[in-house]
Formats: sequence, C-alpha cells, structure tokens
Amino acid sequence: MSSEQERTLSVMALGGVGEIGKNMYVIQYGDDIIAIDCGSKFPDESLPGIDLIVPDISYLLENRDKVRGIIITHGHEDHIGGLPYILKQMGMPVYGTRLTLGLIEGKLKEQGLLGSTKTHVITEDSTLQLGAFTVTFFKTNHSIPDCIGVVFETPEGTVVHTGDFKFDLTPVNEESADLHRMAEIGKSGVLALLSESTNAERPGFTPSERKVGLHLEEVFRKAQQKVFIATFASNVHRLQQVVDAAFATGRKLSLIGRSMVNVVSIAAELGYMNIPDGMLIDPGEVGQYSPDKVAILCTGSQGEPMAALARLARNNHRQVEVLRGDTIIVSATPIPGNERNVSRTVDDLYRLGAHVIYGPGSSTGMHVSGHASQEELKLMLHLMRPQYFIPIHGEYRMLHQHRQLAEAVGVESENIFIVDNGDVVEFQNGRGRKAGKVPAGSTFVDGLGIGDIGHMVLRDRKSLSQDGILIVVITMSKATGTVLSGPDIVSRGFVYVRESESLMEQANGIVVRTLAKLQEENVNQWNIVKQKIKDALGKFLYDQTKRRPMILPIIVEV
Repeated sequence: MSSEQERTLSVMALGGVGEIGKNMYVIQYGDDIIAIDCGSKFPDESLPGIDLIVPDISYLLENRDKVRGIIITHGHEDHIGGLPYILKQMGMPVYGTRLTLGLIEGKLKEQGLLGSTKTHVITEDSTLQLGAFTVTFFKTNHSIPDCIGVVFETPEGTVVHTGDFKFDLTPVNEESADLHRMAEIGKSGVLALLSESTNAERPGFTPSERKVGLHLEEVFRKAQQKVFIATFASNVHRLQQVVDAAFATGRKLSLIGRSMVNVVSIAAELGYMNIPDGMLIDPGEVGQYSPDKVAILCTGSQGEPMAALARLARNNHRQVEVLRGDTIIVSATPIPGNERNVSRTVDDLYRLGAHVIYGPGSSTGMHVSGHASQEELKLMLHLMRPQYFIPIHGEYRMLHQHRQLAEAVGVESENIFIVDNGDVVEFQNGRGRKAGKVPAGSTFVDGLGIGDIGHMVLRDRKSLSQDGILIVVITMSKATGTVLSGPDIVSRGFVYVRESESLMEQANGIVVRTLAKLQEENVNQWNIVKQKIKDALGKFLYDQTKRRPMILPIIVEV
C-alpha cells in the first residue's frame, strides 16, 4: 500500500442498504479496519430452505490481518443475528454494552463460540484505541436498553455512526439520550455522519414508549379472560411494560417462545428488567389459575409460522390454549413482506373466538416505533453538523427521503452519498467521493452450512417447489449396453401416477424410443444418454402439461 493510500479514510456498506436487516458497515484507515454491527434477516418465499441471511464478509476475509474488531451498537437481531455465523469464518474482538454482550454471548454459547471469542464491555464513557482509530461513544434511545452511537476519530477527521435511535424524552428506563454529548461532538467538527433512515418517511416525532404502557394496562384491566401479548423478544422496554401492566392488574405472567424466555432471563439477570418475585409461571401452570389472573407474553408478532403466536392460532400449542373471549394483543407493526403471515395468524385467532387488537400503533396504541421520525432525524443532523452525510439502514426510498431532510437543514447536496451494498466512500484531505466497490451482498445459512448454497441450488429448489420431480430408473447391461429392466418412472410433486396412467405410459414410451435410437447410433456415454432422455421427456411433458418438472435419469449398470 502506498503512502498516498495510507492517508485515505474509507467507509463501506457490506449490508443494510436497500433492505431491512443484515446491517453491517466497515470503516478503514490505512491498515486498520473496524466493522460496525452484523445483523441477519429471514428469507422470503423466493429462497426455499434457507434459514437465515447474513452479510457477505469476503472483503473482511481478504483483509483479516487488518481487522481490529467489531463494534455492536445494540442488541437487536438486525444488528447481532449474523455475528455467530461471521465469527465461525473469522475471529475478531467484539465490543458492546453489557446487555448487548449478554444477548450476543447467549448466541455464541449455542454455537460453541463463547470460549474462543474475545468480548469487551463498553459504556458511553469508554475510549478505545484500535489502530489508527480513537473510538468514543454516546448514549441514545431505542426500543432496547444500552444503545450507543459511535464516534471514530481519525487522522482525516471524525466519522459518526448513530446506530438505531429516537429521541424519547420520557424513556421507560429513565435513561435519556445524551444530547449535550452529541452537541459537543458536532461542535468539535464531524467530517461524515452515518445516520439511520428507517422512519425517514414519517413526519413529526416518534411517540414515547411510555404511551404503550398506559394502553396495555387499560386493556389488562378490561379483559375478563386471559391476555396474550405478542411482541419482539428483543424489545426489552416493551417487555418491562407488559410486566408492569400484569403486576398492576394482579395477573401472573407466563413466557412462551425460546427467544422470549432467553431475552427475559438475560435482561433480568443483568438488571435491565425488574420482575416481581412470584410473578412468572410456567406455561404448564396457566390452567391452574383463573383466566382473568393470567397474561401470556409470546413471540410471533410477525406471523412466523413456527413462532408461539402462530402455533397458538392453529390451536396446536401443547401447553396453552386460546379460548373464546381471550384477548390477543399484537404489539408490533409488520415488517414489509410479513403482512400476509400476520393477516393469516390474525384470521386464525378470530376463528378461535378471540378478541384481537392489531394494526398500526397509531390506531391501537399498542406499538410505537423505536426509530427517529423526520423531526428527530433533522435534530440529529443539527446536533452533528456534518460536512458529509451518508444515510444508512433502510429501503432506497427511505434513504432518498433522508437525503432531502439533510438538504433541508443545510447539508450540501453534493456532500450527500446514497450508497449501495459494496460501495466505498473515500475521504482524503477533507474531501469525499465515491471510490469503487468491494465484494458485498448476502450469504445464505442453511442448517450447518454457511455460504455453501448458491444460485444453482436455489434454482433447483424453486424448480422442485413449482413443478416437482420425475425420476427415471433404467437398468442396463454393462457389457452390451442393452436395457435389462425399466424404464421405471417415479413422480413426486408433478402428477399423481394412479390418476395419470396414460401420461406415464406415453412418457415411458418416449424413454424407450429414445434409448433405442441411441443404441442404433452406438451412443453409450451415460452423460449423453441422460441428457437425451431429459430433453425428449421434458419436451413431451411440457407439450402435454405446460409444466417443467425436474427430470432425474438414473442408470444402473449390472
């Protein structure tokens, strides 16, 4: 690396741009690299069999000797969910606040990585020296405690990453955002600000989380039977307000869902939740209490098919049952793409005779966002007064809206960069510019495999899911190349053989004629034989059915 390159400061997006989830950003100066956050997102219907999507860290793997660590801004899944899978590929020190590390360590323990990973607790008062970077922090508000923004002091100037934030003046945990510290950072001079854009389309201010607590307690008092509340397990402030509402109305509280149990256990153990003695009961004990003395806190607010709320809605939970007259509160807004699953779950709950409170928080009072709306985003820009601005964390329309907000408060339009995953923004001698790309995108997790599922495998899975598979088994003589038995055709997901005997007989005839023709032409290479069978059978089946099943010829030599 030349001395000219060594003086360059680079900011890169490896994930989190143009999508919700999978957040990961990288900052580099010379031979020093720091990663920020490592989230995950769940797949949609276009990715059959995929369990999780995490950032592509090819760039970090190529430069592993330069990576000084990863800083995690808070403990939500879209910021920590990919960390265990990334740490399996390369080790690096992990820096986070106490609750954030508590949630991370639970994941690392499940993956067998806890003993091999170095974790370091930080606070808003910490200062780290990581290579050329002096790193400090400031306290922010979000829907989970222990959130921080990050300040990178570099030889080129100061870069600020806000993390996810809002300005809640009456926070549930009475830990307000440090506006004075933010103003001091801005007064000292900020070269570049990276600020989240999730609510950039929403005018005004995001309401305080405390408003939800008032509505929860009111519903708890009016409900004459059991109350079920589904919310994000990592929304610790919401969980605490559910506990408070249950205590105020004399209800016992049961937890359903592995992630809910884990988060409540960790948050209570570390002192971030206050749960009165004797309040929590096991799901199997719910039936021992009068229905009006029980509340159930569960996962599944996004309609996930295997989460607790969906199982309750299908009436197949083994310990707890939704009865006619029970109250169900869905305390979350559907993430884009999850609307259909949420609607299906709500419909199933209504079929059971439950009273369901769902929909936008503005109408039900059961949810407020943890993200800054337009006026708060402007306030952050005013406090930081950056020379350059990079909107992050959001769909493209949100990034563009955030750009307009920045222009409205005085940031020069040519100093605002909307980046795509892989884009590099480079700063040198106080001037910024886009400077090429690095490898970035998605890595698919399937079972124990990380990144071993490519587009060819996904294409085959989609084909199987759409038109099924036809297996053609032929036994041939190794000595003469003649057919000894078969062809036997097996259909799975294509047609039901007993109701399509004529089609199967014709397909069998196509294979027999194809084999006879190949034998006449002295073609005996099995790869050519298989391809000819696939081509002939595929054309026939499409002409007859307008479907394209996967055709798998199997030749057995004896």
